[in-house]
Order: sequence, then structure tokens, then C-alpha cells
Amino acid sequence: LELYPEVAPKHVESFIQHVKNGYYNGTTFHRVIPRFVIQGGDPNSKDNNRDDDGRGGHAARYFGHGDENVAASWTLPAEFNERPHITGALSMARAQENNSAGSQFFICAAPAHQLDNKYTVFGQVISGFEVIDQIANANTPRRENKMYRGPDGDNPNNKIEMEIDFCEK
Repeated sequence: LELYPEVAPKHVESFIQHVKNGYYNGTTFHRVIPRFVIQGGDPNSKDNNRDDDGRGGHAARYFGHGDENVAASWTLPAEFNERPHITGALSMARAQENNSAGSQFFICAAPAHQLDNKYTVFGQVISGFEVIDQIANANTPRRENKMYRGPDGDNPNNKIEMEIDFCEK
């Protein structure tokens, strides 16, 4: 990954802090959609309860959003920018509120320009694109049964866990 602190300094800082403190290790890619995104970074995905995957996570430090005394409430301010959601774009997931990103991120498995200027792109995959495709095409309940309506429909049947190391250029 290549990170873009010049356009999303708070997102990059939070991501790096989470990587350095091991926050992401053992989390899974809990939402995989071919030709769209692979999403992960939720600490709830470390257990075997798939029903709450995609509902957890917080910023690595207080950035002015949430209760300063409650780390679980910390979120990131939106840093929308001109970086496009192209294949391999690293962007932060969020809820409806612009300033609601926590720790969950996604990587575009294909161009997703409908997300431009609505989600914060803070990096780019520079090698390993074939891994994105492998993850995006993992078997999920919805891929096996188009009628599946459970909350974990895009969550791979077999966990795809993360182990992230940080190294500076």
C-alpha cells in the first residue's frame, strides 16, 4: 500500500496507529463483493459471531468527534478529496454521517466512481492486485444462494484474516 497523508492526514495517521498497535491483526475481510470492494478492519470480526461483523471499530485517537473520554466512540472527520476510487484504492468505510469513519476500510476491486468525494481515499494498492481478486471472489452465503438475506450475506464462508505489517520507505 501507498498512503496519501497529503490529502487525508487524519485517516493515514489513524490507520498507521492501528497497524502499529496490532489493532487490525486477526480482523477479517467481512464484506467481499466481486467487481466492487473488499472491506475489513472491524474488531468484531475477530470472534465467531458473524452477525455483528461490520458494526464495530473506532479511530485510533480522538480527532474531535465522539466522546473524548470514550475511545470506542472516536470517529474520523471526513477528508473527501480528488483521489478517485479506482481499482486498488484504499478508502475508509463510514456510516451515513460524513464524520463517522472508524477503523473499517475497503479496497476497490474495480473502479467505483460513484463513491468519489463521498468516502475518503487515503491510499492505493501498488502491488498484489491478484490478492484483491482472490478475496473478492471468495464464497459467501449470497454467492451460494442469491435469495440469502442474512446480515452476513457478503461475509466469506471461510474467514480471511488480516496480518498487517508497517514499513516505511
